[in-house]
Amino acid sequence: MAGVLGALRPYVKPCIAGSLISVTVADRYAYLTPIHGASMNPTFEGKTGEYALVERSCLQRHQFSRGDVVVFTSPRDHRSKVVKRLIGLPGDWIQVPETADIRQIPQGHCWVEGDNGSVSFDSRDYGPMDVWPHKEGPSPD
Repeated sequence: MAGVLGALRPYVKPCIAGSLISVTVADRYAYLTPIHGASMNPTFEGKTGEYALVERSCLQRHQFSRGDVVVFTSPRDHRSKVVKRLIGLPGDWIQVPETADIRQIPQGHCWVEGDNGSVSFDSRDYGPMDVWPHKEGPSPD
């Protein structure tokens, strides 16, 4: 048994170190997220195997603007992430597409929509997103 463990040690140690480095990078700097569905078509086609690189460090140094593509936790399923386009910022007035409703985005919220509105579940369905709960700028989740 000791011979087997001794033979595996040169392989196990780098695997553990690599796993710890990967978790740290994904938690602090960037991660890959899969793109599913057609809500962001044609920007993202939602084909199997399509991924987006999500950079976390931009949250501290980037001022978000209308038109930015953002990733956030789904309001329907808190275990999944969704990709949408930022349409309105706090204080903006938005005319809800396909309706005559005009809304003002409250402070600490934003309006997000998919590029393919006919199949997108977005702010038209769940209203303004609370994405600035603790600081200036969207949260990483």
